[in-house]
Amino acid sequence: MKFLAVCGFGVGSSMVLKMTLDKVVKEMGIDATVENTDIATAKATDADAYFTSQELLPDLKSSVKNPVYPVKKYMDKEEVGNQVKSYLESVGGDK
Repeated sequence: MKFLAVCGFGVGSSMVLKMTLDKVVKEMGIDATVENTDIATAKATDADAYFTSQELLPDLKSSVKNPVYPVKKYMDKEEVGNQVKSYLESVGGDK
């Protein structure tokens, strides 16, 4: 499974979000690759789920076929974990 952490330029906040996603998937025991990128690249990159800011959500959601999840606090493992759980529930599994 592949998750993308997305921000405007693919450098700062997406890296922070990627690190939190890495921790969450490891703690949940999920076999997932997590990458960070800018929004333009994310639109052209296939992933199982995308995680981004509320501001970028509409643009990204209209450009990709798989689910996009907004995250307000990129360092909050509980918030990020809840969004990962939402994705897992949407695909019918808990791992």
